[in-house]
Amino acid sequence: MTDRTTADTDRAPARPEPEYGSRPARLAAAALAQLRRAPLTLALIAVLWVVGAATRSLGTGPSDSLLPYVGVGIPSLADGHWWTPVSSLFWCSGIGSYVVTTLLLAVFGPFAELRLGTAAAAAVLLGGQIAGTLLGTAAVRLGVSADLGWTKAIQDQIAVGPTIGVFALGAVVSFRLTALWRRRLRLVVVLVPLVLMLYVGHLQGVQRVAAVLAGLAAGTLAHRHRGHRPHRASHTETRVLVALTLAATALGPLVASLYRDAIGPFNTLADLYFSHVPSSAEVADACAGSARACAHAHSAVRYFDSPGRLMAALVPVLLLVLAEGLRRGLRLAWWLTVLTELAWVGVLGWLLAINYDDFAADGGTGLLFELVGEALLLPVAMLVLQAVTRRSFDQRTAPRVRDRLAAVVGGALAVCCAAYVGIGWLIRDQYEPDATAAGLAAGLPSVLLPPAYDELLPDRPIAAGGGAQALEIAVGLVFWAVALTALLVAFRRPVVHADAEDAARARALLTEYGGSTLSFISTWDGNHYWFDGDGRAAVPYRVIATVALTTGDPFGEPEARRRAVAGFARYCDARGWTPCFYSVSADARQAAEQLGWRSLQVAEDTVVPLPDLAFTGKKWQDIRTSLNKAGKQGITAEWWTYREAPIGIRDQIRSISEEWVSDKGLPEMGFTLGGLAELDDPAVRMLVAVDGDRTVHGLTSWMPVYGAGQPVGWTLDFMRRRAEGFRGVMEFLIASAALGFKEEGAQFLSLSGAPLARADRGGEPPTALQRMLDWMGKALEPVYGFRSLLAFKAKFQPEYRPMYMVYPDPAALPAITRAIGKAYLPHMTPGQGVRLMRKLSA
Repeated sequence: MTDRTTADTDRAPARPEPEYGSRPARLAAAALAQLRRAPLTLALIAVLWVVGAATRSLGTGPSDSLLPYVGVGIPSLADGHWWTPVSSLFWCSGIGSYVVTTLLLAVFGPFAELRLGTAAAAAVLLGGQIAGTLLGTAAVRLGVSADLGWTKAIQDQIAVGPTIGVFALGAVVSFRLTALWRRRLRLVVVLVPLVLMLYVGHLQGVQRVAAVLAGLAAGTLAHRHRGHRPHRASHTETRVLVALTLAATALGPLVASLYRDAIGPFNTLADLYFSHVPSSAEVADACAGSARACAHAHSAVRYFDSPGRLMAALVPVLLLVLAEGLRRGLRLAWWLTVLTELAWVGVLGWLLAINYDDFAADGGTGLLFELVGEALLLPVAMLVLQAVTRRSFDQRTAPRVRDRLAAVVGGALAVCCAAYVGIGWLIRDQYEPDATAAGLAAGLPSVLLPPAYDELLPDRPIAAGGGAQALEIAVGLVFWAVALTALLVAFRRPVVHADAEDAARARALLTEYGGSTLSFISTWDGNHYWFDGDGRAAVPYRVIATVALTTGDPFGEPEARRRAVAGFARYCDARGWTPCFYSVSADARQAAEQLGWRSLQVAEDTVVPLPDLAFTGKKWQDIRTSLNKAGKQGITAEWWTYREAPIGIRDQIRSISEEWVSDKGLPEMGFTLGGLAELDDPAVRMLVAVDGDRTVHGLTSWMPVYGAGQPVGWTLDFMRRRAEGFRGVMEFLIASAALGFKEEGAQFLSLSGAPLARADRGGEPPTALQRMLDWMGKALEPVYGFRSLLAFKAKFQPEYRPMYMVYPDPAALPAITRAIGKAYLPHMTPGQGVRLMRKLSA
């Protein structure tokens, strides 16, 4: 008789059908569906437009007679209009503000209502509007009392608009998000108002910053019981956050340029970020000074009347391109950003130095120090941020890509410089005064920089004729168009393996002949490769200090594989390294012991045979329960590769992983334990548990174990589950994967090795060194749970296969131990080390 429960649950996961329709259309449909379920958002948008139309405020905001009665500021509050912190919620300052506010509400409002509930979202929005307007206005009033020039310029302003409350709402909602989106949303709600306040400088910018601070304080008090600790972000997320910060420093001046009356404290030297056309008054002042200054001014005006005006945004565009490289974790982008910021500091210092007398005459030493602080704060802050996070930018660009980038940029620079000097000399009579080759060469930096930097080289030849002007414009535009395009293309190239050619050769050997259950780890970045003389066997290794640490067994042609241990030992001996084979099978152990080496069990591999697998009988009860519960809750298992998965799935995977890392507060382990970077391999399969709403509850990744060019088994690597998701999701996913692999004809799956944990086999008593490792596994259990992991894997009735570390010299054990620790925790910071020690001693 057939067990109905087993028949219902023994279903292999399937690849889902692709989604139809364009992605923008699907996103728009989803946004409209969410908006229909957000009554607060719909009501506020409707009120904004109805009230604006009724009071004829849509075009330019409330009239001068109405504004003091509905807007909030020092004048309206001083007149006793106490209701203005609330009434300011229902007007905007003009048609542009109405459109931007509506879009902001339509995108963020439904999300906030879903997370907080409509009533709570309304309370936070109103409370944030009141707190932000009052605190921001009070801050300006204090600035006026302290005689701060910027605040005195905005003391008479009156602000309207609900974005103050919206930013406060964003700060509070961030406490309801996963670690990944909590950080990102907070970065956005802090940076956007801060940039607007520092560059635009209007009263409403100050009120937004105050609202965000109030929202963060309220969220901290309301959610203190949830224990949101400010743990370190993962390396992937650190790259995103640093890139967003750099992008914010680039976009700030661009945003300020859209405001004719931007008066922010950082806007004093904004021309150096985004050049502006000289005003008629500035041209008149220049012409009142000298003929050369007048010619310079008129030349700048002509420059902005041509395509050369694109050069005005060179600095922000360059920073945005570098931000893309930082987002990808590229070491090249990190160095170029550092050099750019250092160059920026140098230029600012030079400009301030050559204008010292003018600044001192205008405002004395105090004004000079104020300008120095404003100018250098952002680049210095970025340099500090990059120094602190430098270890997160360790991805390498392929040598051929770097060489091509250098050739393209260097060639473009040489051609443009030669063209400017050569063609310029041929039409030298079109310059004021007539140009010389030396003068043109000396003026090259000014031609290649934005117009605001002309002051660096005031004696360069001034283009007066049409040909000279066209040449001046073309040289800068062509060079930077080529350079920025080449940079962007180089940044978007795939990151290469540490030893890419040997990695491809080793992978071909692994695919053809196979290896151990952990051999696919050899394809991960960070490994180098030793090949025997005939190239028929390979050993992956990494050198840490003087220890050559391997991963898994040698692989390749069977006979050559057996000789590889001795061959690699000779290779290491010739270089003064201590070889150590880590996490190897009994076969490699036997080959090493024939050389007189020592061995030690360091992990327990757990292998599940698949041909006769059936979840029947009492011993499989927990597995059947998880499969049945998943079915009742509408949770299904789907096969994907990371690259082919929908963006919504990938984003949730990153969020779940980031939450796991953040909640641990400790570094994510590497070496034999993969992360997101290792998940992004076309050969690695990913099994994802999703419900009817496409929410990811958990995932596992599986690495192939090859035999005769085809996968004959699969090894579990990456495991993550959503904190509030389906409790039995890991049992469900592993069982579903086993059924899927069995259906495909695979012979086994390995649940991978559990480090510092082993099954009790009885027999001879363990050595003193083995007992020490057992103690370490027990001590690390509260932190990394290796023994709990082994106990969890026992649910799948696996075969236990010991994994060993083999080494030639016991005297080298301290160095080997340090190397293994460095391999597993290469990025551990001192703070994380202290936290780890505290957890171990708790």
